[in-house]
Amino acid sequence: MIRIILVDDHPLVREGIRGMLAGFDDIEVVGQGASGPEGVALATKLSPDLVLMDLRMPGGDGVTATRQLTASGTARVMVLTTYESDEDILRAIEAGATGYLLKDIAPGALATAIRAAARGETVLAPSVQSALLSRMRQPGPRVPTLSPQEIAVLAGAAQGKTNAAIGTSLHISETTVKTYLGRAYEKLGVGDRTSAVRKAIELRLID
Repeated sequence: MIRIILVDDHPLVREGIRGMLAGFDDIEVVGQGASGPEGVALATKLSPDLVLMDLRMPGGDGVTATRQLTASGTARVMVLTTYESDEDILRAIEAGATGYLLKDIAPGALATAIRAAARGETVLAPSVQSALLSRMRQPGPRVPTLSPQEIAVLAGAAQGKTNAAIGTSLHISETTVKTYLGRAYEKLGVGDRTSAVRKAIELRLID
């Protein structure tokens, strides 16, 4: 049984997705949230196999929640949204999303994608694949590849949090936070916290 949580700010959308999945015996919706923070709290409490996450929600965006969940290892996240701009796609993938699907997907295809994502496979809508390939072919400065954990730690630093506070929010030790920061410094070619945050923002790795 694949246990999933639905995170979307529209109750009718959540119920529609739950209804779509009700016909599949190997998939169970164990919780629903209306914002990113609610999704993180539910996932921490219920330990699902997968979180289906919308991106833009008034109570807290899905990208930040995705970053927190993947950095802490709480659950895999698959984005399910109506937005397919290059920026949205890149932010979600960089945050650690296992997949990126659009809400016009058929029920059978959604169930197949959920099974694949739960196994750790990357699942992308065809239009999303095309957008990523197009973006990769565009000339431009090389963007360092930071892990979801390193990005999450930098995002916390950008909010002015101490290492201890970052560790608490991500459920990791302060020593681990320092390790991730050190790795991020090396990849970004900087030597201190302020420079790392500035460069990460310039490269659009964090908000």
